[in-house]
Amino acid sequence: MAKEIQWSRFLAPDAKPSPGEQLGLVVRLSIPIILAEISSTVMSYADSAMVGSLGAAATASVGLVATTTWLFNGMGMCIVTGFSIQIAQLLGAGRLRQVQSVMRQAMMVCTAIGLLFAAAAAGISGFLPVWLGGGPEVCAGASRYFFIYGCGLPAVLLRQAGGSMLQCSGDMKTPSALNILMCVMNVGFNAFFIFPTRTVAVRGMRFTMYGLGTGVAGAALGTVMSEAVAMTLMMYFVCRRSPVLRLEKGIPWRLERSCMRTTVRLAVPIALERVTTSLAQIAGTKIVSPLGTTAVAANSLAVTAEGFCYMPGYGMAAATTTLVGQSIGAGRRDQAKRFAWLSVGVGVGVMTCTGVLMYIAAPWIFSMLTPDPAVQTLGAAVLRIEAFAEPLFAASIVAAGALRGAGDTLVPSIMELGCMWGVRIPLAMMLVGPLGLHGVWTAMCTDLCIRGLLFLLRMYRGRWLEIQAISAV
Repeated sequence: MAKEIQWSRFLAPDAKPSPGEQLGLVVRLSIPIILAEISSTVMSYADSAMVGSLGAAATASVGLVATTTWLFNGMGMCIVTGFSIQIAQLLGAGRLRQVQSVMRQAMMVCTAIGLLFAAAAAGISGFLPVWLGGGPEVCAGASRYFFIYGCGLPAVLLRQAGGSMLQCSGDMKTPSALNILMCVMNVGFNAFFIFPTRTVAVRGMRFTMYGLGTGVAGAALGTVMSEAVAMTLMMYFVCRRSPVLRLEKGIPWRLERSCMRTTVRLAVPIALERVTTSLAQIAGTKIVSPLGTTAVAANSLAVTAEGFCYMPGYGMAAATTTLVGQSIGAGRRDQAKRFAWLSVGVGVGVMTCTGVLMYIAAPWIFSMLTPDPAVQTLGAAVLRIEAFAEPLFAASIVAAGALRGAGDTLVPSIMELGCMWGVRIPLAMMLVGPLGLHGVWTAMCTDLCIRGLLFLLRMYRGRWLEIQAISAV
């Protein structure tokens, strides 16, 4: 039945694949997502560099509202996760008709929630930057950026839903390719919207580059346009091309109580954690804001730069959620456990290497992101602090993917929430006075290390293997 369930032989009751075969499957499924995540980070660098070329104030404008955009994105992914876990486990159980039903309900709910998010974002865009503590030179641009981005949230949610459903069906390549395409389009759209029409010289040849010159607002326009195109293509592959997800006749478009109840049960703990985590990140922004424009810009760019390290971990986590979810659905808890630990091991190894690379290359990275020497120096210094947390950060990211694939969403959310509000924020408030931005990032590093240890302990105890998202019938 096509590539989506290519590992079905691993899930047979009598299947006993070798550790090498399991590791190979983990790697093959992870690589497309990792490549997409890395390309996304590279394109984010280019995006940040474009905005950064306008000056520290422009960078700070985008950085000031970045945590709030992450809040809306994260809330969307929580809803999507509630559906995608069900799809993975139903596929593992071979219940394809129910897969079709869940997919339809996911599309309806994500459309409705996306419209509500857009209305909410538009409503708060005028006063949000002021509330976050931005200065007069930052607030106007930040407001315009957030308003435009907020209007594109329906496309963001549907793109997330489509990609997650394809991944949980086993098709990692299509959403990865479309996400890479979206990143490339984002750079192209940004170049057009951000900068005015200008003459460019390349190897003695001069030609005209057309543009609208809308500055910071152009960065939001570029993002929204690329999200809209990617969403359209993602829905096409889900509805028309996927062998197991494509729309078939005879299955009604209606919300079912059992599906919605399960979605709420799975999504609410993650949503509460994401909301409170994002609120903590916003609180972190308020802690950083009084340090001045240079600190806000350096903090924003350092977060972007760190994506080079943790994006591979999120790629591994997505693959692990699928493998664990389908294994649990097929009744193969032994396989789920092996997939989980293999994935964590690979994730820790990859992110340890990227952490070392980030530490070494930090000054060069910032020289590419901004021409401001003060921002370069400060950003590189705090980025090097974060590099020490990457191995345990990897453990928490990939382990969370494994636990949630099994339907264990409550305890991981509590652990992440506790670390954010119990460690990061209090410690940042204590250290920001004597250490400035260095103290804020030291608090972040401490939080991520503790979080990784807690997730490893949760996996070791094994209680997550007894949780199942879908009913037995």
